[in-house]
Amino acid sequence: MRGPHNIIRLIRTGATFERTGAMNLVLDAFEAPRPLRVLIHTLSWPFKWLGYKGDPDMPPATRALTALGPAYIKFGQVLSTRPDVVGPELAQQLRVLQDKLPPFSRAKAMAEVEKELGQPVDEIYSEFSEPIAAASIAQVHRARLSSTGEEVAVKVLRPGIERAFNKDVDAFYFAARIVDLFAPMARRLRPMEVIEHFDGVVQGELDLRLESAAASEFAANTEKDEGFQLPVVVWNYSARRVMTLGWADGAAIGDNAALDAAGHDRRALGERVLSLFLRHALRDGYFHADMHQGNMKVAANGDIIAYDFGIMGHIDEYTRRVYAEILFGFIQRDYRRVAEVHFEAGYVPADQDVDEFARALRAVGEPIFGMGADQISMGRLLSYLFEVTERFGMETRTELILLQRTMVVVEGVARSLDPRINIWDVAHPVVADYIKTSIGPRAVIGDLISTAQVMARFGPRLPALVEAALIAQSHPQTPEPRGGKTWMLPAGAGVMGGITIALLLSEIF
Repeated sequence: MRGPHNIIRLIRTGATFERTGAMNLVLDAFEAPRPLRVLIHTLSWPFKWLGYKGDPDMPPATRALTALGPAYIKFGQVLSTRPDVVGPELAQQLRVLQDKLPPFSRAKAMAEVEKELGQPVDEIYSEFSEPIAAASIAQVHRARLSSTGEEVAVKVLRPGIERAFNKDVDAFYFAARIVDLFAPMARRLRPMEVIEHFDGVVQGELDLRLESAAASEFAANTEKDEGFQLPVVVWNYSARRVMTLGWADGAAIGDNAALDAAGHDRRALGERVLSLFLRHALRDGYFHADMHQGNMKVAANGDIIAYDFGIMGHIDEYTRRVYAEILFGFIQRDYRRVAEVHFEAGYVPADQDVDEFARALRAVGEPIFGMGADQISMGRLLSYLFEVTERFGMETRTELILLQRTMVVVEGVARSLDPRINIWDVAHPVVADYIKTSIGPRAVIGDLISTAQVMARFGPRLPALVEAALIAQSHPQTPEPRGGKTWMLPAGAGVMGGITIALLLSEIF
């Protein structure tokens, strides 16, 4: 049953792209040769009447995706974070995708809440408004808790959204397999990986318990950050399809007139948005990956309030250290060190020339340093950097692409508040502080302590491990005398295992 459904859905998708003029953008992204373009236009033209018309006031890509429905809108949003796949021009167009859909009724939302939480809505909320925002996956209502009188925001998934998304995602997988089979030139874009990434993002957003957990973790990480606050998750009234948060009251960070009227310092706000994002990415390795104006407010006391935690970015400790060294090297204009970091991290193949790579990096950095304060962009720097590293054989790293995309958005927010903000001046102390605490001698001591803690947990097993390593050194396939298990370690591994354990024991004792 799925095959015919997928084919029909894809025909309608192609017809909509043809009708709205978005087909050429897709073919450009895939770098389709002229004969293939002619063939696709010839095949899709007779079905053009099946396509949705969409809003003619929108750009072609956003017009087509909004006409096709929620799954396509969300797909466009996810692709906007992947300029490595669709190219910077199309990613920019998708970034302004209007995630606005007609809301479903208040009565349906209340029925969903009642079914999910297992209580009558009137017992939970003394007030429950009409929808105040409607997006592709869920909509938000303003409400008041009956028990405390506290104002809250209630996020409710669209009825039947899981089934609708799963049907469209199935069609996306079908299309990706067709691309893999019949469009070899497009394989470099890794269509199956892109759909898998999209599927993972969507499945996470279809379970609001995961978003609640993300909000809670983010709040725990940032509770001591001055001038920053997050709405509190009301866990008693949050579940898989419903999420209740404290109400975030304040002026929209994109409304400069309202900020000025409230007496806020817009330059200070812009610098704080930028430094907070860098601190979260470097210090915590966990950052809000959708920090546009619609997801932030400014409280009466001047605090920045962030909300909507459906898309969060994660960077492991090692990658953070590499990223910080790269940024700091650019800030110091030490291109040789930036090149060496890439080689040490294994980002660039060892058979490349480090001096040639350093010269290419200089060509990236120097023009940016020659710009005025209102033009300097760390997001642009990272974009140029990825272009250069790709030429030197570096594979795409999804977590850094998401970081770069978010950096561009955050810089845009900062500049909208004050165009004169100097990005480097704001970034320097944050990056320098991270370098000092995470890469210097203190970091080495911290790593050793962490290693000792891990070894301490394995303390009772260490004698047996040492004995096994020593036995394996002399008899690679000799059965272990006590446990009855056979150790199949090569002799060299036994020697290295013994040396490693001895070194670790010396750190502990």
